[in-house]
Amino acid sequence: MPPADKVYPMRWTVFGFAVVLVVAAGCSGFTGTPSQSAGTADGQSAVEVPQAAVTVTVTAVVDGDTIQVAYENGTGDTVRLVGVDTPEVHTENDPAEFEGVPGTDDGASCLRGAGTNASSLAKQRLLGETVGLAFDSNLNRRGYYDRLLAYVVHDEALFNYRLVETGHARVYDSKFARAERFYAAEDAARSERRGLWRCTDPSAVTRTAIADGGVITESASGVEIANIHADAAGNDNENLNDEYVTLTNTGDRPVALSDWTVSDDAGHQYTFTNLTLDPKGSVTLYTGSGTDTGAERYWDRNGAVWNNDGDTVSVRNASGETILRQSY
Repeated sequence: MPPADKVYPMRWTVFGFAVVLVVAAGCSGFTGTPSQSAGTADGQSAVEVPQAAVTVTVTAVVDGDTIQVAYENGTGDTVRLVGVDTPEVHTENDPAEFEGVPGTDDGASCLRGAGTNASSLAKQRLLGETVGLAFDSNLNRRGYYDRLLAYVVHDEALFNYRLVETGHARVYDSKFARAERFYAAEDAARSERRGLWRCTDPSAVTRTAIADGGVITESASGVEIANIHADAAGNDNENLNDEYVTLTNTGDRPVALSDWTVSDDAGHQYTFTNLTLDPKGSVTLYTGSGTDTGAERYWDRNGAVWNNDGDTVSVRNASGETILRQSY
């Protein structure tokens, strides 16, 4: 391991050259400040945010707990987020790694969906963003696969902690310095069955194909929630048509969506009219105003609907039955 005030040489190059980046710890402008969270069991400061050692741009999201970044000199690195483990999206999941999740095909399938959700959150929050990287004094700078082990500091908060607090990740067992707070956040997420912890309910897991609350779902009709874009560029209330939800018909038959509804946790509800979704067809519901077509519908709201800090998209058919539900 190199001196504590140095960052390892980069392992891949963005612009075709490799250099050793040497950054003094604490030189970044990212100044960590303690954050508060209702998710902690004791109501105290959720987790101390360390001062970042280096500033980077997130260039790719591999999955919920692994990102690729570029440094100011053009070189890049792969970063494994310290202290967290999100469900796999590229390989099979072992439910035994997630306490309480049934060791069945349904349990593994539910975790796969939860992993997709975690990846989506990372893309939504981090991709293209300038973030800080901070290191843990209890851990080596690099892990088993030679990835940089770091905390990601974004908007003066730890994204690692956010993953655990919202139920998008479990705590990865290691001797990292902030483990106690992370475990408290995991306990709260499990008790409230947030995110992946909804997979601990066997009855919910067996119905993931139609109604699970934390998984990208697909109904028996073939309609699925293909995309949730909750965080519009700039002020959400001034850019309503950059806030949207897309439904896709993955089946081989048309699906009549007339009188189907889309709603959020707060009870805001939109009702589709005169719409049939052809096989492989999609319809995007925009929060703002516009001219309705077969592929685009407009809610005509005066303000943003989808909560940037987490919400649930519920889709019900004409009979009021919940067909799809996805939390983010």
